[in-house]
Amino acid sequence: MARRRKNRTHLKGTQPSASSSDNVPKSFVIKHGHVGTSLTQLTRDVRKVMEPNTATRLKERSRNKLRDFLTMAPALHVTHVLAFTLTDIAPYMRIVRLSNGPTLSFRIERYSLMKDIISSSRHAKHLSSIESMSAPLLVLASFPLPGPTTPPHLTLVMKTFQTLFPPLAPHKLALSSARRVVLVAYNEDRGTIDWRHFRITVKPYGVSRRVRRVLQGTGATARSGGGGSGSGVVLDLGNEKDVADYVLRARGGGTSVDGGYETAASEVSSAAEGEDAEDVVSLAEDYVGRNNRKGQKRAVRLDEIGPRMEMRLVKITEGVPGKEGAVIYHEFVKKTKAEIAAQKELHATRVKLRKERREEQDRNVQRKKALAGKTKADAVSATGEEGTDEGDDDDDEGSLEAPSEKLDGGEASWDEEEEISEGEVSEDDDARSEDQSSEDEDDDRPPRKKRQK
Repeated sequence: MARRRKNRTHLKGTQPSASSSDNVPKSFVIKHGHVGTSLTQLTRDVRKVMEPNTATRLKERSRNKLRDFLTMAPALHVTHVLAFTLTDIAPYMRIVRLSNGPTLSFRIERYSLMKDIISSSRHAKHLSSIESMSAPLLVLASFPLPGPTTPPHLTLVMKTFQTLFPPLAPHKLALSSARRVVLVAYNEDRGTIDWRHFRITVKPYGVSRRVRRVLQGTGATARSGGGGSGSGVVLDLGNEKDVADYVLRARGGGTSVDGGYETAASEVSSAAEGEDAEDVVSLAEDYVGRNNRKGQKRAVRLDEIGPRMEMRLVKITEGVPGKEGAVIYHEFVKKTKAEIAAQKELHATRVKLRKERREEQDRNVQRKKALAGKTKADAVSATGEEGTDEGDDDDDEGSLEAPSEKLDGGEASWDEEEEISEGEVSEDDDARSEDQSSEDEDDDRPPRKKRQK
């Protein structure tokens, strides 16, 4: 049997310092309760969006409660919890800011999974593991600027989403780490918030689509007069007599004024029509991909990979679930100033009562500890006293036994415990009785006869 080789377990290269990793927000994306298969898949897709600063392989069990995750999160330096749940009305998502809140509750009006977005798009590809190694860039769109006239709950929503992702530092950001974009847009007409996830792709600029496929090295299968696009398929020129026939042939393969071949005029006209209208940038650094060098012009494109959600803000509360405070905002319940003041007073009373109970519990714990220590000390002292009393009793018994050995003028006293039966006699009496019996026997014997000489 071949010997199994051990893989290397140590990490090579420089590792990120602990101080830099502490500033990065970390999150739990969980589901609790019975949510169904679609919402479960949505939870997994949102975890992919939040990578690498989330627990991708976190497993929830039926007996786990939201309180369990909130208790475990601070030990793992988790700053946010995204919890999905399903009600009779609609699915909900709560964003909990640890450890003191606030808690934002969103009702998910509509959503699409990653697999739905990819299957509906012709260019979209699945998210690779390399792209998941860097955090996405956050883009906030259509939110009103903070000001006196801006609703306070919208400002709080903006700050919540900003703290959910790592802060963006343009002068320190490596261009190669910008691989994904999360767009959070506010729809003022509907009062909803759109959540979308994109991949950043760059393409050569200033060349036709067919030349671009040749430069990139891969593309859709190219046949006579055929166009179309794909990914991961080697360019097929088997049916072409010359590469120029493929590069210069017009789309559709039909005849035209230029003899069926594309010219500069046709490229300009197609660009004017908006078919290839893309933003052009000059790369400040080398970027991932073939021939993406510093200083070259590239067209930037965003490909949506999902998931997509349309959410409505329902409620904002202080604190975390289980320790909720006052309601900051509610979409459907409006209260007067008197009701708000009464609610704040009630909340202050609850906080005070909770504090008093906590202090009383602490006092009871200290009292029980002191009582247990005193009981233990008394038991130890009682044990020592019993040992001293036993020693004194032994001494008293020894002193009392000495004078009792001789009584009545030196004669030995009888032992009260000694028992002598009536039929028992001593050894001396036995000897004397034996001598007397032998003498009596001698007297009874007849005299010896004398011998005749």
